[in-house]
Order: sequence, then structure tokens, then C-alpha cells
Amino acid sequence: MSSLQALCSGLPLRPLPENRGRQAGVPHAPVRTPSLSLEEKQLALRNALRYFPADVQDLLAPEFAQELQLYGHIYMYRFCPDIEMRAYPVEQYPCQTKAAAAIMHMIMNNLDPAVAQFPQELVTYGGNGQVFSNWAQFWLTMFYLSKMTEEQTLVMYSGHPLGLFPSSRSAPRLIITNGMVIPNYSSRMEYEKLFALGVTMYGQMTAGSYCYIGPQGIVHGTVLTVLNAARRYLGIEDLAGKVFVTSGLGGMSGAQAKAAVIVGCIGVIAEVDKAALEKRHKQGWLMEVTDSLDRCIQRLREARKRKEVLSLGYHGNVVALWERLVHELDTTGECLVDLGSDQTSCHNPFNGGYYPVQLSFTEAQSLMASNPAVFKDLVQESLRRQVSAINRLAKEKFFFWDYGNAFLLEAQRAGADVEKKGAGRTEFRYPSYMQHIMGDIFSQGFGPFRWVCTSGDPQDLAITDELAASVLEEAIADGVKVSVKLQYMDNIRWIREAARHRLVVGSQARILYSDQKGRVAIAVAINQAIACRRIKAPVVLSRDHHDVSGTDSPFRETSNIYDGSAFCADMAVQNFVGDACRGATWVALHNGGGVGWGEVINGGFGLVLDGTPEAEQRARLMLSWDVSNGVARRCWSGNQKAYEIICQTMQENSSLVVTLPHEVEDERVLQQALQL
Repeated sequence: MSSLQALCSGLPLRPLPENRGRQAGVPHAPVRTPSLSLEEKQLALRNALRYFPADVQDLLAPEFAQELQLYGHIYMYRFCPDIEMRAYPVEQYPCQTKAAAAIMHMIMNNLDPAVAQFPQELVTYGGNGQVFSNWAQFWLTMFYLSKMTEEQTLVMYSGHPLGLFPSSRSAPRLIITNGMVIPNYSSRMEYEKLFALGVTMYGQMTAGSYCYIGPQGIVHGTVLTVLNAARRYLGIEDLAGKVFVTSGLGGMSGAQAKAAVIVGCIGVIAEVDKAALEKRHKQGWLMEVTDSLDRCIQRLREARKRKEVLSLGYHGNVVALWERLVHELDTTGECLVDLGSDQTSCHNPFNGGYYPVQLSFTEAQSLMASNPAVFKDLVQESLRRQVSAINRLAKEKFFFWDYGNAFLLEAQRAGADVEKKGAGRTEFRYPSYMQHIMGDIFSQGFGPFRWVCTSGDPQDLAITDELAASVLEEAIADGVKVSVKLQYMDNIRWIREAARHRLVVGSQARILYSDQKGRVAIAVAINQAIACRRIKAPVVLSRDHHDVSGTDSPFRETSNIYDGSAFCADMAVQNFVGDACRGATWVALHNGGGVGWGEVINGGFGLVLDGTPEAEQRARLMLSWDVSNGVARRCWSGNQKAYEIICQTMQENSSLVVTLPHEVEDERVLQQALQL
């Protein structure tokens, strides 16, 4: 078995590691179908072999060609490391800088089999969210990080480590871009070819930026979404006896079962992949499992009557579940569901992100590889059936929202009845969760802030939990608006109960939703605790790219921006550049993520706190920009809550000067002008 020292020594070439191929007993990515010509296959092979000297190319070429033929991509399985892949304590990495060791800690967490969806294919979550495109890139990146000094920056081109370049101590140690394809060529078909050629990569959000913290992140987001959905749609705070139906127990979607238990409702989650379902059951995140629709409905009725807290996994297709709920309504007059959504990987519907109800799981996997056109037709028929069932239930007191996975977008493209009369391009019959539930929260600067204790010690995490809760409690005591207090209270409850819910999978990480003031105060408190050695090792600050400023996505994060700029990506790009200028340890900018390739531009960062005054200053500057950028953009688009937050922030900080919008107070001004 390899050691961390060996892992940082460069590509293992003499001797070459044994080619063990695909490992049995672990989940693997679906077969890709890039439809390459002979010339393109030769180019893909040439591109893969350029990582290796000529004396081993004769041996490697046939097996790489076979991978391309069998799986639609060259992953270089021979070079999958023979090591327990996990986030090791930071001091164990053979590095010259703390920052490099922290980055290694984060990379290995993204590839930990307990965390990653398809670890051998370097996919962390979302079905196709790559950390790297192949294993040669992993080895080279670890080597460069081990050699990097405080006056070098590692540059990453869509998984490929371009090299170490001279920079300064204040510059980022790592700059990542993923999927930066020229816009006119950023189609799904082109992506499949470019990925097969090994020249671009879909990094999802935190997969390709090395900032994934396991499903805990989406657990918290789902908790807040369901809580606020209940407030908005049902007018209640107590969810006892209420039923939330959804789908997906794989990567991020695996969080839904845990979230249902935390909010105290009945969660029924359909999943076609038995391995994913069993994984969540063994983790304790899923309380019960059944493959019988009759049993599923029976347990749902029992739990409603008794007001049980329950997470029930249905091993089957969610379309069958929705249609059975319609049948129960039509035959008994009883609507058994109150809230509903969907978390299939619908951003990637024709390559394993969505499975059609007409086929079994194994039949679908076979057909998507052998006849993609027929598979696509079945997927779109299945989407139409799913929407039809949801529409019938929505005539009752049942509320559905799009969870930002492109479900309604793909349903629309399939011809399903999701149109909203008189609506704009980003609106459908049902709202995005950003439009109705979380949008105002983002506009106030609240978003998924997170940190990772690189010591790997749960005690360090417990200390950060206490610090964060205390910071928010002190903010409430000092006086905040009612709307801000509500969000603080939700997050204090979350973090006080986090240890009890056993949310850590992989690295010792935590997430909470906080605004600009809260993020800065938490960062300062953690940095001071490191300085006085109360916390043993550096802490990495980060966030989901799905945040206030990090993502331009017209069908998700910016779907509640109605001035016409929802399809513009200035905010995300400016955020990436601004974070780099203000002290981020690393920054990332991605095409795709959440809603899918070509539908979104998003970025993220990592910021290492090491207890120094310089780290505190970087945190104050960078975190303030990282939030205020998006709030200012929402203010300019006409959001009243964002306007109020920006005005307040400008009063507190004279260095901040933002252009404020003037509303057209008299609509007749527009009407009369256009009549001319």
C-alpha cells in the first residue's frame, strides 16, 4: 500500500503499478457515449499518453484505448492509488507550506469512498462532478503541492495541473478553472467529446474546487428549505405528521432523508439504485427501506396518523411513487403528501442522472450505452408522466418546488405541462426554491458558509461549533432585524444539534447559513482560537458555490432576479477575481454545476486560517467582499431586502460605496414614452 510520501513523489513509473482495473463492489460512473470519430479517438489517446514517457506508452496505449471503448473516457485505472483515500491530519502531508497541506487534505476528502459517489472515476457527487479527469492528474497535482512554496501558484486547467508559476505570498496558492469552453461551443454534445478528449471537465461546484464536505452541506440546505417551505406554503412551524416526498439518495440528494428527520416530518424518498439506498441506510440517515409500493403507502399512512418522525426509502422509481399517490387520491379522496420536490441529477438526464420509469435500473444502464436516442425518448416520456402526476396532486393542498436540479427545465424540454402563463424565461408552473423559499435569505446575505478542521480531530470541530453558536447568540443579543434573527435562530438550533445528528462524513467539517457579519465574526473567533492553540491545526474556510455571490444561474441561484440580467455571469466572474485579490488561499471558476453544463457559471474559494494576524485580515477583507458583491447585485436588480442590507452596510463601512437604483414610480412614464 502506498504512503503519503509516495503519493507526493510524482507519477509511479518505475515500476508501473499493477493494472487492477475497475474495482468490484464499489459504485461506478455510467458508461459515457461521446460518439468520437476515429481521428478523435486517436487524439484522446494521444492526449492521455502525453503524461507518460515514450518507454511506457506501448504498454499503456492498448489499455487506455480499451477504457475509452468500454467506458467512454480514459480514467487511467492502473494509476488509482493503492492507499486508504481519506482526509489525513494535515501535519502528515509532506509539504513546504500549510496551505498546500490543507489543499491535499481537501482533495483526498473529495475522493474518499465514504464521500465520493464514484471514487474510481474521480466523481465526488452529482453523477459527473469530477475532481480530476484522470488519475495522472491527481498524482501530478499532489507532487506539485508537495514542492510548492509561499511564492508559487499552482494553475489548474480543468483537472490538468499546468504547473507551478512564480507569484507572491499574498497571491492565491492555487487557481482552478473548470469547463471554461467558448460559449458558442458549450453544448452537452460538445462537452461529451471534449471530456472524452481529456481537455475539459465538469467540476460540478465543490467537486472540482476541492471543497465538498459530504452530504452534510445539502442536509443543512434542505433543512432550511423545508422549514421555510412549511412557513410559506403551510403556515406552520411544526412539521409533525406532514409528508415530504422527493427522490434521490445518491451524492448530495442522500441528505434528504436526514433532513426530514431533523425538521421532524415524514420523508419518503425514492431511489432506483439499491447500492445508494443501502449506503444511506447503513449510515443511519435512512430509518426504513422498502421495495413495495403497498408497504410504502401503508407506512406513510401510519406515520401520518401517529405523527411519527420517519425517513422511508422506497427502492423504486419516483414516477411510480407519484402515480401511486395520485391513485390513492382518486380512489380514497385523501392527499397523502404535503410538500414535494425532486433531487435526481436532472442536470445530466440522459447519462445516468434520471432513470425512466419504464425500465429497471440495470435495463436503463444498458440502454443508455447501447441506444442513447431511445433512452432519451424514454427519459422524456417519464418526465412528462412525473409532471402529470404532480399536477394532479397540486390541485389539492400540496406544494411542489424545483430544487435547482434542472427538473422543470428538462421537463419543459420534454414537452411536459410546466408552463406558467405570462411568465418570463426563468419561471415555470412551480417555483424554484430560490424564487419562493431561499431567495430572500440570499438577498440578506445568508448562504452556506463552511469550515474544515484539518487536524481531523472531532474535538477541534466541537470547539468551532461552540464558537460559531456563541457568535450568533451575541449578535442576537446586540440587536438584529426580526428577519435576520429568525435565520440566526434556525442556525443556532442547527449547530447546537449537529453533533447529536452525526452529520460528519469524511473530514471534520461544519456548515451553517450566515450573513456577512456572522461569517467574519466566526472566522475571527476561529483564527484567534488557533492562535492560542485551543484549536490544534489550521482551519479551512469555504462555502458552497451555491451562495449569495458565487453563482450566476438563471434557473436556480439568480432565478429571482427579474431585470433581465439573470442570464449574465458578471457576478460570479467578479467574485472569483475579487476573492483572489483579497486573500483567498485558492479560488475556482466553473462552467456548470447544479443545473448543468452550459446553464451556469459559478465559483468558490478556500481560505486557510492559521492563527496569524495576516490570516485574520485576509478573512475580514475576502469574506466581506464574498457576500456584499451578491447583495449589491441583487440590490441593483430591485430587491428591497438587499437594498436595505447594502444601505446598512454602507453606513457601517465608509469604504463601501455602492450605486443604488432609482425605481420608476409612475408606470405611465414608460407607457407614454413607448407610445411615442
